[in-house]
Amino acid sequence: MSGHVGRVALRVTDLDRTAAFYADVIGLETLSRDDGRVVLGVDEPLLVLRQSDRPARGPDETGLFHTAFRVPSRAALGDALARIEAEWRLDGASDHHVSEALYLRDPEDNGVEVYCDRPQAEWPTTDDGRVEMDTLPLALDPLRDAAAGDDRAPSGTTVGHVHLEVSDLEASRSFYADGLGLNVRASMSGALFLAFGDYHHHVGANVWNGRSTPPDGRGLAWVELLTDDPESIRARLDSVTDRDDGFEVTDPDGITIRVRRPTG
Repeated sequence: MSGHVGRVALRVTDLDRTAAFYADVIGLETLSRDDGRVVLGVDEPLLVLRQSDRPARGPDETGLFHTAFRVPSRAALGDALARIEAEWRLDGASDHHVSEALYLRDPEDNGVEVYCDRPQAEWPTTDDGRVEMDTLPLALDPLRDAAAGDDRAPSGTTVGHVHLEVSDLEASRSFYADGLGLNVRASMSGALFLAFGDYHHHVGANVWNGRSTPPDGRGLAWVELLTDDPESIRARLDSVTDRDDGFEVTDPDGITIRVRRPTG
């Protein structure tokens, strides 16, 4: 079964400031805007921001670790670094063997990753076919030199994956692997990485911060997964809520996952 991440929706307090961050720093285009809602993307919608008066997410609440925007080239990643250093602040930069990644936080403290994949033929693998990922320092000067000078994320930018903070890795594995049909692609201390097909991961899950209660505050509203076979997923799930374009289901930590076919 093939699939990938579609849109991610966030509840935010300062809609204007948060939308400006994703446009000016991440480089997304504002596709639509109406009362209390902004949709941003590249080629197609990737991020939905909704005005919310909910309190900030509590320290025990599960939810979003980061939304990861995948750019199609190292030059585009260099451009993202230039925008971050000029307009915002960089929190970290890592070489994961399978990708090179930049990390920061948006104005509402939601985690953000911008990354570029290395060629899949170069991904290290284990004897059982999983990928081997690590977190190593990423040299920034070569990345700065690779920049093309574009002030917007290019065509081909997607939400490559979402990384979630969960309460129990085995419960998450059961839901995302047995229920949604993703493959376990890698694991490390306190974290699990799952994907449709043989991608390194479309969903990450970790218990690093000891989160234990369902999300109720601001932050992640829902994650959308696009797949060519939503019917087979639906058949494996006990309880779903129908939508006009598919269905939604709640994971073991109260995180809403929407599932539908790609359009077009």
